[in-house]
Amino acid sequence: MLTIHAADAVYGAAPKADCVAVDGGTVVAIGPYEDVAAAHPRARTRRWPGLITPGLVNVTATALLESAYHPDPREADELGTEPLTGDALRALAPDDTRWGGSARRGLQRMLRHGTTAVAGTFTRPSVRTAVSRSGLRVLGPVPAGADLPVSLDPLLGVRELADALAGSLAVGGPADLAAFAVPDSEALVAAGAGTCVATVLGGRLVFRRS
Repeated sequence: MLTIHAADAVYGAAPKADCVAVDGGTVVAIGPYEDVAAAHPRARTRRWPGLITPGLVNVTATALLESAYHPDPREADELGTEPLTGDALRALAPDDTRWGGSARRGLQRMLRHGTTAVAGTFTRPSVRTAVSRSGLRVLGPVPAGADLPVSLDPLLGVRELADALAGSLAVGGPADLAAFAVPDSEALVAAGAGTCVATVLGGRLVFRRS
């Protein structure tokens, strides 16, 4: 179904552009909502507060998924809710099946931060499988010079939003985008990706803040 994602502004687009229309996994229009809606009268509209951007890339994904254990909510009483590392992880000593479940939960948490791509090399078989099945784009090895704090927030430690983008939004390009409850890119970098209200991956709404 053709869907129009509308907000207050679209990063990198013309000044009056405030929406992105997607059909399947492809961007078909970017521009002012009135114009795009008039051109696609049967489209469904999803409206978000703030800023629409291309999806983000997490370059610390390997550490997040292969060197940290994300507890299942059913384990919260025993293990808490935050990722386990260091001595706590060594004491837990997860097997490959448990690593797979942890990776799936970690990937879901990434989606909640506007992430649509990961960079890195994954060596654990169950983690590779979880990443492959998630639909997240895999960009390969971490880019040279990328020395950022390990975090679910791809914006932590970056100076410009462009440094954390997985790609760009363009007509004919992939429909990977996120919406953040902030007025502009400077506010987004300052506040972080925890302000994400929606993530769209390949045209599918994979996260929506309730």
